[in-house]
Amino acid sequence: MTIRTILVDDESLAIQGLELRLQAHEDVEIIDKCMNGREAIRSIKTHKPDLVFLDVQMPGFDGFSVVQGLMEVEPPLFVFVTAYSDHAIRAFEAQAVDYLMKPVEEARLGDTLDRVRQRLNEKRGQAEVEKLKEVLAEVAPDAVQDIGDGAGGELASNRFEKLINIKDRGQIFRVDVDSIERIDAAGDYMCIYTGDNTLILRETMKDLEKRLDPRRFQRVHRSTIVNLDLVRQVKPHTNGECFLVLDSGAQVKVSRSYRDVVARFVH
Repeated sequence: MTIRTILVDDESLAIQGLELRLQAHEDVEIIDKCMNGREAIRSIKTHKPDLVFLDVQMPGFDGFSVVQGLMEVEPPLFVFVTAYSDHAIRAFEAQAVDYLMKPVEEARLGDTLDRVRQRLNEKRGQAEVEKLKEVLAEVAPDAVQDIGDGAGGELASNRFEKLINIKDRGQIFRVDVDSIERIDAAGDYMCIYTGDNTLILRETMKDLEKRLDPRRFQRVHRSTIVNLDLVRQVKPHTNGECFLVLDSGAQVKVSRSYRDVVARFVH
């Protein structure tokens, strides 16, 4: 897999330094280099790269303006590169894969590219599923609904999040989805419970559900999602309801309308 990449920075030395470090990664192909934001927008629309390393502070259009200028097209993955740490929160809010400080450290760059590869695999896996669905819709319409089984199911699962960036208390937390035990809704805010932390995410439950693998994360109440892998006990309750006991010892009530979830544990 080749990662078609564009470098954007108004300092030629910064581009040269990053280009030199990227030479150690054989799957990275630099297809263009841009010195300002307007140039970058044109190049991204023309070349449709997989990845863009984007300087934050540039004259005219800064890095965030570049991202905003691509709203009408499918954007590439972005990694922000800057000498100023105070832009980190805005970078993650712009859905950047990562945020690198100048001068870029080789080990840190390697970690970033690992995340890029993971994101691209997820993205390409989902594209393959959609193509397969289109073909099946023409030649075997009845088979489309079964595409979630077998190899197609494996590809579909790749589109779900492995890490979630959560801005809470002025910090960015990178949360491994596997560590999430349960999620409680409070209006447009989600309380994310992991083994040792509780974080607040501003997002609706409906949108968050789309990012999580439904084979593992299931709603058991109108306002609660649980990680089924971390359920240790099912305790029956009155009126057809029950409680799920999680790894941490927390008990989550399952309402009658979601009791089909419990069937996964008793059959």
